[in-house]
Amino acid sequence: MTALEQLLQSIPDVKVIADAVSLNQYTPLDLSVSNAKLLEESLGTSTEFETYIERYLAQNNAKVAFGGYNEERNLYKRSTIFKDDAIDERNMHIGLDLWIKAGTPILAALDGNVHSFNYNSGFGDYGPTIILEHKVENQVFYTLYGHLSLESIENLEIGAFFKKGETIATLGAAAVNGDYSPHLHFQIIDDIQGKLGDYPGVCSKNDLAFYLENCPDPNLLLKLNTPK
Repeated sequence: MTALEQLLQSIPDVKVIADAVSLNQYTPLDLSVSNAKLLEESLGTSTEFETYIERYLAQNNAKVAFGGYNEERNLYKRSTIFKDDAIDERNMHIGLDLWIKAGTPILAALDGNVHSFNYNSGFGDYGPTIILEHKVENQVFYTLYGHLSLESIENLEIGAFFKKGETIATLGAAAVNGDYSPHLHFQIIDDIQGKLGDYPGVCSKNDLAFYLENCPDPNLLLKLNTPK
């Protein structure tokens, strides 16, 4: 386990979804290629996917579905931004997704300053995105919040400070979030590699080892699989 992973694991009581949603209202969601049940679903459009998510949440008596770190997915095949070339397809998800309705408040995971933000407007992209910079016990790292509303970045300023648990944004709808069912893409980044307002959230299998090291499992911080 790296020094950053150990640090993340040691930090208690972290939430990135509105405090009004209790942790017992979260349920795991498997969107991997190994989930045969997905083959029975029609998920080609954001509307169909949102219907699927809403039904899944209702069936599990939950308000948030979460998962996806180091998960191979087929859902990126509909967008050309994940096809760097004919061979090296990007289909490995390296953040954690939290699926919940548009307009839901999004919270700063930890005290931090706005490193950068951007409207990544391409089909299949993040839509409005905020990256915070954190320094904890002399360790500098970043958290990325993707698929936000346009209002979330309208009056935002580089360097603005947010306290842990403070609302930094709201979730966007499909029209602005890259054409997905509403959800937060939450990612932890060790080395931001000079990028601004954007960082890969999906990689190829050839690059997976690097990204898993540079982007540790967000659940080390959120601890959603831990009994409460």
